[in-house]
Amino acid sequence: MGIRTGAQYMDGLKSRQPEIWLEGRKVTDIVNEPVLRQPILEIAKLYDMQHDPDHQEKITHVCEETGERVSNAFLVPRKLEDVMARRSLFEAYANATYGLMGRTPDFLNVVVTGMASNSWFLDKYNPEWSVNIQNYYRYIRDNDLFLTHAIINPQNDRSKTSHEQKDTFTHLGAVEETPDGLLVRGAKMLATLAPITDEVIVYSFPGFKPGDERYALAFALPIDTPGLRIICREPMQDGKRSLFDHPLASRFEEMDALLVFNDVLVPWDRVFIHNNVEAANLLYPKTGIAQQPAHQSGVRGLSKLSFAVDVACRLADSIGVDVYLNVQNDLGELIQSVETIRALLRVSEYECEVTPSGEYMPAAAPLETIRGLLPTFYPRAIEVIQIIGAGGLLMSPSGYDFENPELREDMDRYYVGREGVSSIDRVRIFKLAWDLSGEAFGQRALQYERYYTGDPIRKRAIFYNNHKRKNAFPLVDQALHEADRAREAAKAIHSEKEEGIADADTVMQ
Repeated sequence: MGIRTGAQYMDGLKSRQPEIWLEGRKVTDIVNEPVLRQPILEIAKLYDMQHDPDHQEKITHVCEETGERVSNAFLVPRKLEDVMARRSLFEAYANATYGLMGRTPDFLNVVVTGMASNSWFLDKYNPEWSVNIQNYYRYIRDNDLFLTHAIINPQNDRSKTSHEQKDTFTHLGAVEETPDGLLVRGAKMLATLAPITDEVIVYSFPGFKPGDERYALAFALPIDTPGLRIICREPMQDGKRSLFDHPLASRFEEMDALLVFNDVLVPWDRVFIHNNVEAANLLYPKTGIAQQPAHQSGVRGLSKLSFAVDVACRLADSIGVDVYLNVQNDLGELIQSVETIRALLRVSEYECEVTPSGEYMPAAAPLETIRGLLPTFYPRAIEVIQIIGAGGLLMSPSGYDFENPELREDMDRYYVGREGVSSIDRVRIFKLAWDLSGEAFGQRALQYERYYTGDPIRKRAIFYNNHKRKNAFPLVDQALHEADRAREAAKAIHSEKEEGIADADTVMQ
């Protein structure tokens, strides 16, 4: 089959009926559900881009194995050109969504590609697991499927491990092995866009301890598998808001969900890891499923940050406050943050690391630096938008006010911007800024950037510990050694001077 169109993606959604719960009701018509309708259309546009002559050669390639055209997310990078081909895909999707949709199809397709190309490490535990991952990769590649993932345990008692929880199956775990597959029970989150995907892949961050064997799982399932329940969080928008009043929230809502597995059967050929703490803990470091998607999220983060900075600049310009030094200072700071992320991405790409399987991976250190800086840079951009817009962000009229003849004169007089900026243009930029910085949608986007990759404090601590382990700090030792030598040299010179003075005194006597 190869690359799908947007219509084919939507046909796939129509052909299934997963158990989706939204605001206490069961969703029975996914594609026409108001809360989900516009995000579905946005994802469909991304699929259509694969067939657009302006994009196709940049974001897809012909698969050597099948001869079909497939997404660059399924390209196993063996050289720098492959890495940059992936970059083209990431950039196209990120720019199409302003970086506001973090879990577009390319994200998890890259994860599965990384798992498959480095699945050799599982051979020592169970060779069938490696074969299963490779077959699954081919399946989603050849059918161009859209995945969600669930890798976090519910926030219950975080002071205890999975096996120490009061309820054995609060966290997703294996119940029993059957001839047909593995029976699993419990919950996982945070399955972004789960209601509008084709499949779910389940795995976990490292950190399993002895006793956690039943929870050491990795597998994949169709999203409509019997017994799998999708419980959506409260929507950030109702699907009925106008594009004028909410130009972002009305389009890019990424629904997050808790996945509840009620004795769900996972066929054996869909099981990638089971009952093995060591293998589960090695999944990340051995397959590069932190680095490869970090490249995608770095490109997406750059697009999102650039967009926020552009909004801040246009907002300041619309009311003429960008003539003030303090505003220029703030905007200059934001622009520098964009250039920092841009530079780090280039370093990661041109200093690629090569895995034992021959896969090129963008360098880890600059990507981790991006992950450490974006949770600071993006909130700062939002803060500057809030400062520049001030009370005006709360005072924008509705688009319907502009349509009322009785109000139009007041609209044009009191909502006009600086010279050359009409009332409607000024209000539109303020609406855009409010959606991004003040609305629930914008706050979710802010929180996402802080935590989508984990606790930023813990990530920085890991970054430091890795740096300390790898670095002998030779320049520090060199500086101390040279100081010692300089001190000894100074002593010698001083001693020679003292001897010279003594000799002179002897001669004079």
